[in-house]
Amino acid sequence: MLGLIVGSFLNVVVHRLPRGGSLWRPRSSCPYCRGPVLARDNVPLVSFLLLRGRCRHCRAPISWRYPALEALTGVLFAACAWRFGPSPEALAAAILCSLLVALAAIDLEHFLLPDKLTLPGILAGLALSLWLPRPGFLAAAVGAVAGAGLLILVINFWFWFRGEEGMGLGDVNMLALIGAFLGWKGALVALVAAALAGALTGLVLIAAGRMERKSRLPFGAFLAAGALFALFWGERLADAYWTLL
Repeated sequence: MLGLIVGSFLNVVVHRLPRGGSLWRPRSSCPYCRGPVLARDNVPLVSFLLLRGRCRHCRAPISWRYPALEALTGVLFAACAWRFGPSPEALAAAILCSLLVALAAIDLEHFLLPDKLTLPGILAGLALSLWLPRPGFLAAAVGAVAGAGLLILVINFWFWFRGEEGMGLGDVNMLALIGAFLGWKGALVALVAAALAGALTGLVLIAAGRMERKSRLPFGAFLAAGALFALFWGERLADAYWTLL
């Protein structure tokens, strides 16, 4: 239930933050007719179903992004509770999931990873690490610095090799955020998983004729997916890999 409510607020963040709007005022309204969203029409998932996906006032269609983000956030919060139990770790994981969902949704729509989310997210990850046994403050600080530094090296190498920018500083800040929450191992697992997923997606889309070789992909969305993989399974994978080495 808490995840559904947070997901409803994330829809406001995703819609207003890239457009420079306030997250608090004015109250939510239909983007077509500007009719106010009534309280009874703002119940996560339920209102969308009762309204049959249309505005109460003008009957314009409501984007499927709204119930999708609410449901996804609710599932992720439940997964955090299942994975970490009733603990501070579950709260930190839920905060990370909220940031990842918002960043991925904005990047998919605008190819943008706002500093207003990534920079406070880095600080939140470092602050929470002072109170959590894992990854610990030192690992979180190293993860933030290593995550940012690694992507900066990749960007510079790509610019030297191809003469063009491959990623932006938003991706750098996002990986630093992931490292602040998950430590350097989590950041590395997230980056590898994101790179593999992005490469495979690009190859499939090129083969299907849906994009060209120089077309852009929202890498922040793949970083979010990689970070979720690292959050729930990355520590075991990284430990097994280092043991193998």
